[in-house]
This record gives sequence, C-alpha cells and structure tokens, in this order.
Amino acid sequence: MDIDLSAFHFLRPLWLLLIVPAIVLPWGWMRRHDLRRQLRGLIAPHLVEALLIIPEHQPRVQPVHLLAVLLGLGAVAAAGPTWTQDTPDFLDNRAPLILAVDLSPSMDANDVPPSRLLAAKHMLHDLIQRRAGARTALIAYAGTAHLVLPATEDPALLDTFLQALSTDLISQSGKDVIGVIEQARKLLDAEKMPGTLLLVTDGGAPGQLPDIPKLLTGSDLQVLVLAVGSQDSGVVLDAKGRPRITEDGQPVQATFDTQALKQLAQAANAPLGSLTLNDDDLDWVTLHAQQHFQAVQGDQQQVHWKDAGYWLCWPLALVALCCVRRGWRVNWLGVLALLMVGAVVEPARAGALADAFLTPDQQGRWAFEHRQFPQAAEHFSDRYWKGVAAYNAADYPAALANFAGLDRATAHFYLGNIYVHLFKFPQAISAYQQALAKQPDFPQAKANLALAQALLKDYEDQQEAGTPDLQADKVVEDQTPSAGQQKQVSTAQAASDEQWLNNLTTSPAQFLKRKFTLQNAARQPLESKP
Repeated sequence: MDIDLSAFHFLRPLWLLLIVPAIVLPWGWMRRHDLRRQLRGLIAPHLVEALLIIPEHQPRVQPVHLLAVLLGLGAVAAAGPTWTQDTPDFLDNRAPLILAVDLSPSMDANDVPPSRLLAAKHMLHDLIQRRAGARTALIAYAGTAHLVLPATEDPALLDTFLQALSTDLISQSGKDVIGVIEQARKLLDAEKMPGTLLLVTDGGAPGQLPDIPKLLTGSDLQVLVLAVGSQDSGVVLDAKGRPRITEDGQPVQATFDTQALKQLAQAANAPLGSLTLNDDDLDWVTLHAQQHFQAVQGDQQQVHWKDAGYWLCWPLALVALCCVRRGWRVNWLGVLALLMVGAVVEPARAGALADAFLTPDQQGRWAFEHRQFPQAAEHFSDRYWKGVAAYNAADYPAALANFAGLDRATAHFYLGNIYVHLFKFPQAISAYQQALAKQPDFPQAKANLALAQALLKDYEDQQEAGTPDLQADKVVEDQTPSAGQQKQVSTAQAASDEQWLNNLTTSPAQFLKRKFTLQNAARQPLESKP
C-alpha cells in the first residue's frame, strides 16, 4: 500500500483531540499511584526507600495503558487518515441522459436493416440496460416534440415506452429540434444537475439552425447527434414492412443528408456519431455523458478521499481483547452503553430501545430506506411521509387518507396517481391540475395529466362500446331477511375494469398517440396568438 505523504491528511482532524486524554490518563494514573510522592512531607526522604515494599513481579502494563492505546488508535481511526482520492462507483452513472428519437416517416427507410427506427430502438434498448439504475428520460419528435417519459431509473418501464414508438404517432411533419432542446432543458432544471441530450435522427433541421446555439447558451445541457442511415437511399416501409408506394406506383425513397447532419451538429456544438449496431455506439454515448457530467461538476463536485481509518480496526480489536484479563475490573456501565449503541443500528427491530433513542419519523425513515414500506407507514407520524410509504406499499386507501388535506404540489401529484389506480380519472385530472397550480414547473405532473386525460377518453370510449353486462354497476335488492335494503353489486364493473386494464397495458402506443394529440391541441391556442 503506497502512501503519498504529500497528500496525507485527516478527513476529521478534530477527533485527534482524543490523543490528549490518551497521554494525560497514564501520566495521571502514575502520579496518583506514586507512593513516594504521597509520602513526601510525611516521612523523611531518606527513610522512604527503606519503608517501601515493591512486588518483585509487578505488571508493567496496566489497564490504563491499554485504555490510552485504545484512545490513541481510536482517535487516529476516527480522524479518517487518507492519502488517495476515491471516485465512487456510482458517479459514472449519475449523469442524466435524455433520449430523443426522431419519428419522421424517413426513419422507416430500410437502408439500415430492418429499418432506421428499429435499428435505433435496438441500440437504445442495449443502452438503457447498460444504464440500469441511472436516470434516463425519453422524448419523441417529428414536426413537434413530446415528452414520452420523465427521467426514471426503471429500465423496464423506459424500454416499454421505447418499443412502442413508431412513425405514425406524430402527424406533423418536420424535425422540431428546438422543441426537443426546450423539453430537455425543463427536465434538467427539475434534475438540478448537468446532463446529455442524445438526438437519434436521420436528418437536420435547416430552418432552426440559427436558434439552436442561442437556446443552448448558458445551459449545462450537452447535445450528441447520432446519425441513423447510410449513404445509399433507402426505401420507406409501411407498418407491415412493405415498401410504401407513391401515387405513380414508385417506392417512396428516403435520402440520407450527411451535410444537414453536420450542420445540425455544428449548430449544437455536438459530437456527431453514426449508428454502427455494435457496442461502439454504447461506449461513445456513455463516455461523452460521463465526461460532460464530470467536467461541468468540476469544482462544484467535492473531492472524495478514501478513508483508510478502517485499517486500524484490527489493532483496536486486538488491544480490546487484551483488556479482558482475570483480575482487571470492568466498567459495566460502559459495556452497557456500547450494547445500547450497537442495538440502535437496527432500530426497526429494537422495540422499546429504539423508541427510547429514535423518534417515530426516524424509525420510519430507516424502514423506508430499506424498502420496508408497510413498517415505514406504521412508524411515520408525518402525514406526508406516512402517505408516501403507504403508496409505495400499494395501500392506496391509507395513502389517500394521509394525502387528503395536504396542500402541496407533491401531495396532489400522489393523489392523482392513487386516483388513476382506483380508476377515478376525473379526480386524478383535478389532482394533477392542482399540483401544477402549486408548482407550474412539474414535468411529471404534466406528463401524468396528459396520460390521465387520454386514459379517461379511452375508458369512456370502451364503456360506450361495451356489452350490456359490462356497463355500470346495477342496483339490486338484497333478498336476505335481515337486510331488507338495497346494495351495490360491483362484480360486473370489476370485470369490466380488469378487461379495460388488460387492453390498456397491451397497447401503450395508442395512449402515446392520444397523448401527443392532446398536447398539440393544448399548444394550438398559444401558437395562434400574435
């Protein structure tokens, strides 16, 4: 183990003050047990030596000496000696990445088999799996740009929406790179850290090039351009993989404009890469994302030093073992204190002992961080965190009861999610709208609001087209003698809900298409204003 003395220092130097009692204690003990000093002034000095009886085998090492060694070594260990910098393993994957996929019709060209879009989705699938645990968002764009999924750490959820992307989801033609950058900046503002935008496209945006540098000025957003296509023109395929035919019977051709891509990369000051269908693409994106994240953090990122104090645990344990000797007195009060401190390490199992040292919210926080959500919901006294724990435990009635009455944006957001789970879409829409009224810059609430509106429309459509036995609950009379009153029979409705939910989960593309349509409709009044 090489030690760079020039970089040697202590992370917590105040702990070194314990060395003072480590030195003073043996000196004080020896002074207290010095018989010559105690008899000074009482017996003539020339008689003291003759009167003292010193045992022949007096132990040289006393408990106070071992205590001094424990204090000294413990002080050095607690002070955190270090001489090497440490880069945490998770640092490389912390950089947020925003994937923007071009859904223009030209992305169905077959010059990159089986098509440009399918090849890009295959590469992005591998990239998402590599970045499992890192925050990744997804944007789709053509003539307009739309947020598909806010930053998430769930690769399965992200890949589900990625595979649902197709060129028929956005009706407006074009390549709205400006809209993509605006969406990406909003996402990074929510993340509060630098990130990278990966444009997966087969062409540039000539009319928007002058505005791109202005939009990126002063931003911590890095842009990468990944070109999808080949120098040969490709034939555009339809949804069934057949060539699309023009009115005169000729296959629709899609060119690959290298010059337009270079101009786009130059305007965004972005590295330009090409899809290679191997791990080179993944390495290229990952490397640029990491380098940008670390470069921007720079001085903002605190230098991490590797704490080497744990190496002293072994000599400390050996010295402590030597303290267990026959005839030496043990301070049982100190042992009890150590046992109590050790018991607090697992407060969720410590019972009354944890209650004595930790508040209910602290115990709930420990259980929450260890993903023991039901126990966390029991411990929390704070209504918001009690609701969050109940929501994560899928106890929606309890979560609903705790969030009700809390007038904050995140509470309304959770209420909206709960209402969606309970198939109460009008209440969900109202909750998301209240969250946005409290916090207008809330991308997750905006995305869920659009989805809830789409879900409500699809749910109503399916209810209108449903068979009679899948309509609303019927009111029937309870025939038991003791009741004599009416009650709701919800069996048919439950079956309808289950059937609708199955239809929902098997076709996410339909809901993305409706979501994009709703977003375009919401933008239309704004765009028509002078």
